[in-house]
Amino acid sequence: MQYVSDSLEKTLQIARDYAKTLKPNDVVLLKGDMGAGKTAFAKGVAVGLGITDTVLSPTYAYMNDYDGVLYHYDCYRLSCGEQAAALGLTDYFYAGGVCLIEWPQNIQSVLPKNTKTVTIEVVDGKRIITL
Repeated sequence: MQYVSDSLEKTLQIARDYAKTLKPNDVVLLKGDMGAGKTAFAKGVAVGLGITDTVLSPTYAYMNDYDGVLYHYDCYRLSCGEQAAALGLTDYFYAGGVCLIEWPQNIQSVLPKNTKTVTIEVVDGKRIITL
């Protein structure tokens, strides 16, 4: 399914609605260029999952844990799946929460087989969000 977003509010709404389709242990790969809106999408998913904490990019922490409901990853600085495994990040794939992974291509070798993908592309200032 494909959606067009022309505002942050629309992106957040699409993500909140998408969150309603997720279940424990879902691993969602967030794909898109730098600045495409992956973290904004994660913020909307968090709201849709009932999280009231402020969702921040986990760039330097690699992963932020929101009460075991949401695990938000940023794997931009990782060079391989073995690094993710050594840091214990793969342990959360089956910990009962939803995993949202930015820059999943960097840890492709350790990702579970059954993942979902959200792709965000910027075209003429709008976000094309493919679920």
